[in-house]
Amino acid sequence: MTLRLALAGAAAIALSLPAMPVLAQSDPAALDLIQRLRPQSGSTRGIRVPGAAESAPAAPTVQPAPVYSTPRANPPSAAVAGPGAPVARPAPPARETTATDGVAAANITVTFPSGSSTLTPEAERQLAPLGRALASADLAAFRFRIEGHTDTVGDAASNQALSERRAAAVRSFLMQRFNVDAARLSAVGMGESQPLVPTGDEVAQPRNRRVQIVNVGG
Repeated sequence: MTLRLALAGAAAIALSLPAMPVLAQSDPAALDLIQRLRPQSGSTRGIRVPGAAESAPAAPTVQPAPVYSTPRANPPSAAVAGPGAPVARPAPPARETTATDGVAAANITVTFPSGSSTLTPEAERQLAPLGRALASADLAAFRFRIEGHTDTVGDAASNQALSERRAAAVRSFLMQRFNVDAARLSAVGMGESQPLVPTGDEVAQPRNRRVQIVNVGG
């Protein structure tokens, strides 16, 4: 009987304690954001690139062209490209952010009700990894700018005002829910002025409706 009462008392105490926050080290999404938002040598647009320790591939050896004693229209097995032939070029990689090259930054798609700056439960789930990342010791020495971005649906003035309110809502959420120091966060609205995917007017492009986090230094 005494043991049973002791266990019951311990269980009651455990239930009364506040839940321990999930640490960034336990959240793969938060760890990814830490890598994107932490300045690194040679990084660009918030994407980690291989370090200098990785050696560049050796240049291919160019073999001299064979010499024939008699004229031949086409040397054996030779693919000859005539002058002016089109040269295939790889497509440029899709942009990850609209930050300046070399600046650590990341984008998060945040769900808001249409025309509103109120964070939905889904938006809070989307922002939770960012909160854990900013509250981690890895990023504690840095300040960040929270940018609100919209697509081109609606007039530019309304989108500008809406993006400012949404950026402010994200900043408040990070401060209140994850105890990020207010001095480390600023909020600005960019409206539709910096689309991640360039479009015409009145185009509902989901990738342009986003919050961008930019590392602005220590």
